[in-house]
Amino acid sequence: MTGPEPDGAVLAELKALRDRIPRLTGTLVASNDGLLIAHDLPDHLEPTGMAAMTATQLALSYRLVTTAHGGSFQEVVVNGSGGHVVIYAAGWTALTVLAAPEVNIGRLHLESRPAARAIAARLSALTTTDARNGQPLETE
Repeated sequence: MTGPEPDGAVLAELKALRDRIPRLTGTLVASNDGLLIAHDLPDHLEPTGMAAMTATQLALSYRLVTTAHGGSFQEVVVNGSGGHVVIYAAGWTALTVLAAPEVNIGRLHLESRPAARAIAARLSALTTTDARNGQPLETE
């Protein structure tokens, strides 16, 4: 992975999610504009490309839901013959979960939704504190 080192707690959340859900094949956190935050993807997938595609799908899904019903985007599920891609809103980021076709989708949602909330909370806390020493950032 290039760029800044991912937050350890976010990476641990991704790995724990993958451990809790049988048939999960990968996870990724990306900002709404496509910046890769952290990933636990298989070697054959390029993380920065997946982050960019996540941001594109997120933008399209957000536009679709606000146009059709108003409100905010929560999640989108893409089912394919080779597996599932689910993107969950996570504050200013999105959690992308990849799973095999045989995954239990109910279990996937049950585990992934709280993980997305935990990731959003962790990243929100990091944006309001100095990552070097854990102290609140000074605002002018």
